[in-house]
Amino acid sequence: MGGDFGPSVVIPGAEIALERRPDIHFIIVGRESEIRPWLEKHPKVAENATVQHADYVVKMDDKPSQALRQGRWKSSMWIALDAVKKGDADVAVSAGNTGALMAMSRFCLRTMAKIDRPAIAAIWPNVKGESIVLDVGASIGADAQQLVDMAVMGSAMARIVFDIKRPTIGLLNVGVEEVKGLEEVKAAGKILREANLESLSYHGFVEGDDIGKGTVDVVVTEGFSGNIALKTAEGTAKQIGEYLRLAMSRTLWSKIGYFFAKDAFDALRKKMDPRRANGGVFLGLSGIVVKSHGGTDPLGFAAAVELGYDMVKHQLQAKISESLDQYYAAPRGGMDFVPSETVPAKSDML
Repeated sequence: MGGDFGPSVVIPGAEIALERRPDIHFIIVGRESEIRPWLEKHPKVAENATVQHADYVVKMDDKPSQALRQGRWKSSMWIALDAVKKGDADVAVSAGNTGALMAMSRFCLRTMAKIDRPAIAAIWPNVKGESIVLDVGASIGADAQQLVDMAVMGSAMARIVFDIKRPTIGLLNVGVEEVKGLEEVKAAGKILREANLESLSYHGFVEGDDIGKGTVDVVVTEGFSGNIALKTAEGTAKQIGEYLRLAMSRTLWSKIGYFFAKDAFDALRKKMDPRRANGGVFLGLSGIVVKSHGGTDPLGFAAAVELGYDMVKHQLQAKISESLDQYYAAPRGGMDFVPSETVPAKSDML
């Protein structure tokens, strides 16, 4: 029921995902009177879905605390998450209020053992292909141990998404030199470097332009800067697209040039299409949750569903647990790190 368009995007998006992943079964939670008309238009989804009615719907502008207080036990969002908790569903996918979804996910599913707080991981296109960036908005601020946890979780996701044995990890910083940056970032770099884990290869510090260059497979940062980077990249992509549109329609010759270069521009448009990488995975929970962009269309929502499908199929939770066990079993070189309690967790950002 969430997002800008509710069932009018979710149901058609489910049909696209079903065509690509025929073994999916959906539990569609929300107001049945609004869902049924769309299922009648998409009978393939209706044949592979059950509808669970919920009167209460979390609004997109509800504060997380308000949504948790009023929507616990009865909202469509909570019921979907509870289905994952009970084992009735393998993954929950929502286009709804991000802060509310994170707050409810933490309360309903709880975090995994050894994880202090979850993170939102996004797949990010770059000149070499794609990378994973986290956290892109689950919470503001992070201490060194939380950054290390995100690196370990991000590496597990990268092993699935990119099918590589030892993903490269970079900590987002204001420079690549070891003496630069916040103390938390420098401490996290020291921990990762000394741990020398088999499941990941620590590259070192990376800067903002390294995200687009594809310097590493996983970029780790705290949610405030991660979300700003994400929104900046989305805005830049739209800006470039608008510049190209105006340039190609300015004169007769530019229109003729566009006609001959149409295939190249179509390839560029496809590469920059945010729908292809839609879906942020909530890492660190005792269950898989995927957040779709609220303003996406059916194609984008299908991508979020398929991302969740792949996380389940390739056993994301088991890979994260395996990576965490390996990290905590690794020698620390005499360094015992105690997570700071001075960094507050904020989920109201998105």
